Amino acid sequence: MGKPLFYEILEKPATSCIIGICTAIWFYIQKKNIGYSHVGLSYETAIEGHHWRIITSAFSHISVLHLVFNMSALWSLGVVEQLGHMGLGMEFYLHYTLVLVVLSGVLVLGAYHVLIQKFKIEYFRRVTAVGYSCVVFGWMTILSVKQPSAKLDLFGFISLPISFAPFESLIFTSIIVPQASFLGHLSGIIVGLKRSGAFDFNFLEIEPVTDPSMPSVRFLGLGNGRTLQMSSLPVAGTDIV
Repeated sequence: MGKPLFYEILEKPATSCIIGICTAIWFYIQKKNIGYSHVGLSYETAIEGHHWRIITSAFSHISVLHLVFNMSALWSLGVVEQLGHMGLGMEFYLHYTLVLVVLSGVLVLGAYHVLIQKFKIEYFRRVTAVGYSCVVFGWMTILSVKQPSAKLDLFGFISLPISFAPFESLIFTSIIVPQASFLGHLSGIIVGLKRSGAFDFNFLEIEPVTDPSMPSVRFLGLGNGRTLQMSSLPVAGTDIV
């Protein structure tokens, strides 16, 4: 028999608070009939200087299924708060949750920029991303490296080996939530791999660009730096992350 929920909440205070915040925001959005274009992250709103959307988009969800999937996975990943003896713990959890929110958002914008400017895929001008999946996939990746024997529980009855969870969940979410953002999930995995030390991503730096209204992603390779600079562009799907 498992522990009473009350004791689990005490063991995962930060996770419990985040789940409460995301749930409250979802109810508020539904009650006030707020459009996701008002809180979501898109290429054009970032160009306009709405950088706060990196935060608001992460904590907003488009459907109850979207919310339940992310919060169910997050509850299981909250075990990180109990792993202080492994160099993790609540302080680590809070710090890198913020890192995952910000850097995964910046990587998504960088990917949109490349797809729009380099490959001329105009669709990504109109995409508005919402959801906490970037963070969830980032924590899956970190935990798969730090504690590969752990399990990820979803919906209380699905259990996945954490070592494969990021990629299994990527497939699973694509099936149950067709609008799920591959780029959003992938950005979380990349930031998680960087933090876990599983791979060396020294070729990637985040730095301000000449245009102060946009962050940039700079790729360093073969001694020649290439900076992705996002300029103003002359709208509107929703991409779930």
